[in-house]
Amino acid sequence: MGVLGVAYKKDVDDPREAPAFTILEMLRQRGAQVSYNDPHVPVLPRMRHHTIRLESEPLTPDFLAAQNCLVVVTDHSAYDFEEIVRHAALVVDTRNATAGVAPGRCRIRKA
Repeated sequence: MGVLGVAYKKDVDDPREAPAFTILEMLRQRGAQVSYNDPHVPVLPRMRHHTIRLESEPLTPDFLAAQNCLVVVTDHSAYDFEEIVRHAALVVDTRNATAGVAPGRCRIRKA
């Protein structure tokens, strides 16, 4: 399970108060193997209320295809959502970032 974007808002490098930490921890507690990509946050920093520590994975077609689900938490401008949807099996879009993108084989769920 992959999370796209861990910064608290689009195109910034500050993850403080970002919902991605809680989402990653909840998924892990439920048994998911979690990973993330964020072009602005290469490593999850130590946070007072969160214990999860990960490094950003390269956003490659192989990474996208290996995820059973991708959750868009922060819709950075650097993301090519057509490319993401082309390689993903399922995208849960919390930012309406895939509006206008043809789903193809990918299922897109708005959240």
